[in-house]
Formats: sequence, structure tokens, C-alpha cells
Amino acid sequence: MSAFLTLDTLDKSFGTQAVLRGLSLGVEKGEVLALLGPSGSGKTTALRLIAGFERPDRGRILVQDEEITRLPPERRNFGMVFQHYALFPHLTVGENVAFGLASKDGIGKDEADRRVADALALVDLPGFADRRVGEISGGQQQRVALARALAPEPRVLLLDEPLSNLDPTLRERTRRELKRAIQRVGITTVLVTHEQEEAFHLGDRVAVLQGGILHQVGTAEELYEQPATRFVATFVGRASVLPAVLQDDGAAVATVRWPAERTPDLASTPSGEAVDLVIRPESLAFAPAGDPNALAGRVTERRYAGPVTYYQVALAAGGEVEVLAPSGAAAVGDEVRVAANAEGPKARMFRRGGG
Repeated sequence: MSAFLTLDTLDKSFGTQAVLRGLSLGVEKGEVLALLGPSGSGKTTALRLIAGFERPDRGRILVQDEEITRLPPERRNFGMVFQHYALFPHLTVGENVAFGLASKDGIGKDEADRRVADALALVDLPGFADRRVGEISGGQQQRVALARALAPEPRVLLLDEPLSNLDPTLRERTRRELKRAIQRVGITTVLVTHEQEEAFHLGDRVAVLQGGILHQVGTAEELYEQPATRFVATFVGRASVLPAVLQDDGAAVATVRWPAERTPDLASTPSGEAVDLVIRPESLAFAPAGDPNALAGRVTERRYAGPVTYYQVALAAGGEVEVLAPSGAAAVGDEVRVAANAEGPKARMFRRGGG
């Protein structure tokens, strides 16, 4: 069975600048797909193509196998929440939510009132219809914008950096409220964000883009533990990169030997090949002085995170790594030794210069 929403090999350029290159994605009915990437990765352009604000140079967009590539935005029946909520301050909350229903044929006042009440209930704002926009919080305004997008009963919901204007504390609370509202509705949703925490919290799956190219699609766990490219491995979560050389037994030698059992197989990579080891902080641990595989180094920075701390370690043989260890395990300036942590995720290995 095909996906509910399909992007089929989309290309998009502005002048000589290629913004999207062969983007293909499928979003299942009721799924929340987050488009994640740095600035300029093409994620916002992808959302604008889905919405119909831009047209691709090549490729197709389909909903339930119906091609909508050249359909204007007003005929796609998609709801959208923008980075700036674009609420009308002179209107009540209910009037703002009803605004998107004005262009819908066959919706009388009774039906509009019902949809407004239902949409506000879905976002946990029952009884707010008569309030003014200026009387409610930023998080509540975000949910009013969501209710306005849901009131026309769209086929797909599009969210463009919906929480970026909120302060960190309000953003976290609103993120939870937004997730509950989307789950309650069960609507197919595409979210654009540059924040990993937001993508991982809201998205059932996350699509990672860079330079207009899709690097990987998967759950948060898959992206973190099994990154498909060097970019995903270093962009998602925290990681250190060590240049290394692969040996006959599959071990990688960087500043020290990295055991083969602590790295995944790198198919058809010959002995002597230059590789990069991408190592998560929890894949390393402080080691006793007698460990023959340990790296000598000195703690240069520490970032306290409650019961654990991230320690930046400058290696005596060159390079830096980050180690996740119990708080109080070391202090800035301490001479330490670092080795692979058998309890942590495996390091990822990529050919030097590869994606």
C-alpha cells in the first residue's frame, strides 16, 4: 500500500542554487514526519512545495495516489501553522478560529460554531472562544493557531517552526500540549524544525536533510544509534570524530586501538583504509591507569547535567573527545585516561571524506 502523502523525486532550484535534489519521502496516514536539518538544508522549501506555495522543477506530490503537484494551495485542503501565528488581535479567539471557514462552501453559522468549539476542545481550550487574543499566553496563542488550521478538517497538517517564538520553558510545555492535540486528532502531519529535541519529541519519524539532499529517515533511536551517513552521525546528538586506520581484524586504530567488537561492520572496506570513528559521549568512559587500550588526555571543559557530566578531553596524541561520566568523576585540568565503554552504543565508522 502506498503512503498517504508522497513526495516523488522533487527537485527545486532558485536561479543557479539547487535547494532540493531528488527528494523522495512517504508519510503514512496519521503519521507525524519531522523534517530536520540546518539552515539552508531545504526543509522549508519542501514544506512550501507540499503546501503549494512553490512548484517543483521536477517530480510529483501525491495524496492518496492523487497527484496534486500543480494544484493551487486553496484546493489542497491542507492546514498550516506558521512560525508567526498571524492571529488577528481585534478578533476573539473564536473568530480567529472561524476565519479559515469563511471560504468553505456549505458551512453555515451552526456548523461553523460546532467546528470552532470542536477545534478548541481538541487543543484543550474549551470556553476560550470569547476571549481576546491579547488576553491569552503565547502558548495558548499557538494552540489557537493550531485550532484555526484544524477547523476546516484538512487532509494534512503542515507545521512551520511552530514553537520557535516561545521562550524555552514555555516551548517545552507547549510542545507537550501540541503533541497531545495532534495525537488526539490523528491527522497526517509534516513538521519543519531545526531543533532536534522538537523533531524527536513530536515526530514519529524524522527525515534529516542537508544541502537539499535527504540523508536518512527513521525514528529518533535509529538516527542516533544507526546513522546512515557521517553527517547524520555528527548532526544528531553529540559525537566526537577520530581519524583512524582499519586493520585486518576489523579493529580501527586512531590514537589508540578501537576494538572491532565496539564498531559495526564496514562492508568491503580494505585493511589500511582511512576511516573516521564517530563516537558518542556515552561510548567512552574514564579508565584505570593500567588499561592498555586507554587514551591519555586532560580534561579541558565540563558541562554539568545533574547526576552526569559531559567532559571535554584533549588527547595527548592529538584530537579531542567528549566523555559522559558521573558528576564529580574528574575536574578541569585533571590528567585522565579514556577507553571504549562496553555498555555504551557502538562507534560508527565511515570512510574518510564520505557522507
